[in-house]
Amino acid sequence: MNFCDECGSMMHTEGDAWVCRSCENEEPRDSQAEAAMATRDGQRDDGAPAVADATRGSTETTQEPCPADDCDSDRARYEMLPKPGGSYEVRLFTCVECGHKWRDS
Repeated sequence: MNFCDECGSMMHTEGDAWVCRSCENEEPRDSQAEAAMATRDGQRDDGAPAVADATRGSTETTQEPCPADDCDSDRARYEMLPKPGGSYEVRLFTCVECGHKWRDS
């Protein structure tokens, strides 16, 4: 993958050149640099990421309206989980009536 030096967009190959579809900047292709780029074949698949279960170990509820179309509940269990990178936490809700799960936006 190559990125445009002018605008930072991802560039695409067209013949012997890398072309930016955003600003139309063109750069010559370098076969040695391209050989060093990772391909899908060289990447590993770790599977789908784990999904947190907001009902696990949570007994505390709060007044939070369920966003599910067919549910009128205004109570939900919640759990606070750290965001990747540890910059802040996210609150995950589970409706006590229908089990619908959502996160605090």
